[in-house]
Amino acid sequence: MPRRSTTRNRTLPLSERVCLIHYHEIGLKGRNRSTFERRLLANLEAALSSWEPISITRIAGRLLIIPKNEEDLDRICEACRRTPGVVRVSCGWRCERSEEEMDACAKLALFDCGDFETFKVAARRSNTDYPVDSMTLNQTIGAYLCEAAPDKKVQMKDPDVTVHVEVVQGSVYVYSRTEPAVGGLPVGSSGRVVSLLSSGIDSPVASWRMMKRGAVVIGAHFSGRPETSDASEYLVDEIAETLAPYAGLARVYTVAFGTYQKRIAEVCPPKLRIILYRRLMLRVASRIAEVEHAQALVTGESLGQVASQTLDNIRTVDSCVDLPVLRPLIGTDKTEIIEEAEDLGTFEISSRPAEDCCTLFMPRSPATHARIRECEAAEKDYPLKDWIDEIMGDLEYKDYPCPAYHEGEASHTEHEAAEDKPAAERTD
Repeated sequence: MPRRSTTRNRTLPLSERVCLIHYHEIGLKGRNRSTFERRLLANLEAALSSWEPISITRIAGRLLIIPKNEEDLDRICEACRRTPGVVRVSCGWRCERSEEEMDACAKLALFDCGDFETFKVAARRSNTDYPVDSMTLNQTIGAYLCEAAPDKKVQMKDPDVTVHVEVVQGSVYVYSRTEPAVGGLPVGSSGRVVSLLSSGIDSPVASWRMMKRGAVVIGAHFSGRPETSDASEYLVDEIAETLAPYAGLARVYTVAFGTYQKRIAEVCPPKLRIILYRRLMLRVASRIAEVEHAQALVTGESLGQVASQTLDNIRTVDSCVDLPVLRPLIGTDKTEIIEEAEDLGTFEISSRPAEDCCTLFMPRSPATHARIRECEAAEKDYPLKDWIDEIMGDLEYKDYPCPAYHEGEASHTEHEAAEDKPAAERTD
């Protein structure tokens, strides 16, 4: 094994603390890869605005964050882990390409993960302008760490600690502490969707999955008000605040829907009530999508989970709108959804009892195989266009931090904004 001078008098390296942002799916993109990288960089700048000034730059297939204050590093890394598009976050050091600097940083990294018994070094260089190859780096730095920690063992397979040493673009990055992040694509890279957001367990998870796929989510909450209390609206706001750190939820509209459910229930066959409620909801959500320049609708339905979620019913409900209706949970069972809701932090909120439009005027035996023609025949008794115009005129909404959404809003002309803005009351 190659050996270097063991003279190491410097106790601290001439280095700086850094955070490395790793991504995977973005790195597989072709000519538009830089577009995704810029979107992720902008989202991270917004997520870290509380710690300004912070330097964020692109280096060799990842992003480099250099905080002004080292004591902020852990909180910065935690904020990055919640940002869609980031697959891993590593805390470490950047130093010069010298033996002493690399050794000193490697020693710091070795003890950065707490107690351990085994370790290894994983070194690599991005190009050959640095004369020492990866194998030699592994051997020489590993030899130094064996001297620095004589009671620890080198183990190449599944060690307790892996010290990464990466020679990239004129600098060296050394780290051992790396944490998984949410992954996916950066918010704003996949357009906008309108999600039917209830206070239940499923729809927050469905909305989150769309954020993770890079979509800006506009929530539409259908409240049973005035036929029920407004308790579900407060729960939805709590859910929205829980999702807000991921910066993918831009706005939540509240639709007072109880009056229209009552009007439907007074005339239609009881077995069709739920289907007709859902069809009107999608029509309203489609109008909101027009206002918001959204390209799809989203629901939290899972195939066969309840009577209304059969293939026949799904087809019948979808037929009333032209936009695609996405169902991220369609093949997911309830236990999986609950586990994801617990991880998100929305499960406890959704478990609180609250009356909403989903339980209002429920029939004893809802249709499981509703047909499009029979629903269209039943709807002839309703002034649907007038109802939708009334609903759009009474909308309320609340905004949440979503840089990708507000950047897009700022790009609209004043004329477009005047044409598209609904007669909505903003609630803070």
